[in-house]
Amino acid sequence: MTTPDPTPTPAPDRDHPLDLAGIGIGPFNLSLAALAHPIPGLRTASYDQNPAFHWHPGLLIEGTTLQVPFLADLVTLADPTNPWSYLNYLRTHDRLFPFYFAERFHAPRAEYDAYCRWVSQELAAANGASGTGLHFSHQVDAIRWNPEQALFEIDFTRLDTDGEAEALGRSYARNLAIGIGTTPHIPDPLRPLAEAPTVPVIHSADYLDHRERLLAADHVTVIGSGQSGAEIFLDLLKHRPAGQEHLHWLTRSPAFAPMEYSKLGLEHFTPDYERYFHALPEQTRDQLLPRQWQLHKAIDHDTIDTIHQELYQRTLTSGWPQTVLTPGVTVRTAGRVGTTHIELHLQHDEQDERSRLTTSAVILATGYRERPLERILAALDPYLRRDSSERPRIDAQHRLILDPSVTGDIYLLGAGSHTHGVGTPDLGLAAHRSATILNTLTGKNPYPLPDRTAFTTFGVKHPQPDPPTPQNQTPQPETTPLRTS
Repeated sequence: MTTPDPTPTPAPDRDHPLDLAGIGIGPFNLSLAALAHPIPGLRTASYDQNPAFHWHPGLLIEGTTLQVPFLADLVTLADPTNPWSYLNYLRTHDRLFPFYFAERFHAPRAEYDAYCRWVSQELAAANGASGTGLHFSHQVDAIRWNPEQALFEIDFTRLDTDGEAEALGRSYARNLAIGIGTTPHIPDPLRPLAEAPTVPVIHSADYLDHRERLLAADHVTVIGSGQSGAEIFLDLLKHRPAGQEHLHWLTRSPAFAPMEYSKLGLEHFTPDYERYFHALPEQTRDQLLPRQWQLHKAIDHDTIDTIHQELYQRTLTSGWPQTVLTPGVTVRTAGRVGTTHIELHLQHDEQDERSRLTTSAVILATGYRERPLERILAALDPYLRRDSSERPRIDAQHRLILDPSVTGDIYLLGAGSHTHGVGTPDLGLAAHRSATILNTLTGKNPYPLPDRTAFTTFGVKHPQPDPPTPQNQTPQPETTPLRTS
């Protein structure tokens, strides 16, 4: 495996701008970089403040897997022959035959993290003297539109190995791809507790960093019934003595529900459904999203089965385990009891009853929110077009809709569920979205994409894929049903 050259590369200047600059290097911009690399003459670079690629390190619990098949890697669903496919990663590491005999369709989560890091290191090592490729330890501070040059200006700070500012720089690009990911969500009633370190109140994103402390706690409460909450509850359960589990698992959802994983249900994560959703009126989309929670906020069947089996097994020798699993509960307020405990004030909506729970540690498996764009796009705010809820408007090719005076495009990756539906953050659509962006950017269709991807026909009007538009061509106002927002 190659390693990046530590020598800083010069940033692209105004005379030699990038065709596309990526902000953030998560799986989505990494997918875009991997598919962009083989296109002749296309100059791209991506910037990230972290020193290396890491994907949800606090949740790489032993035995956990992705919830999507390994084919949902960075490139395969757009280009199976790309050298940065998951299968080529296994071949490069002499692990293709063990993978073949393992007969596993869902890759271990830790292995997906290692695969993406391998791709990032290979692409970072491909940096040229012009400043293309991937640039870690580069914190993007501001983005502006330069109308005289018809270019985006990207101001960044290069960081040293300790994360301290080392030098300032500026890069220029004709187009941008924003993929800054999500941020852990902490409910307001628990925010003051999470910010004080005396008693552990942590988000699930940091679980492994605090695991030993949590295993030693007298009583642990897990809040949230998505996949992360289920995996953490199971991990704690497996490592606590039978009859002395002392675990509560609470959720405001009406049930510890299974993920919708039927074959036709999964077609909500296809480009066909994405086009259908985008064509719906804004109000309809906003009403639809909350009703689809079981498509992406529930628990996979195997994890539910394993939890139930673990609980059942304990009844054989120790009676009913010391666990309480309660759905339909909301945390109203919370406070500390001395220096070692927390008191949660609970509301059960169906019974209209209130209760209190004292615990010695809380894990917030309360999900993530799209990272706000306001800071990084502050200088571009006058150019942004917004919907009735003040959210950015996004066209079918994942471009922010801007004032026509801005001739460059800003693509949004992994954000924009309000316009593109539940599949927006799903890894399975990463390669297709990257190919769509590159087809639009180049106007040459380097990645031919299928016209149809689902057996389900969503709606009686059938939105068709838009043809690629040339690079830097300003999108027209949304006058067709496909572009209504």
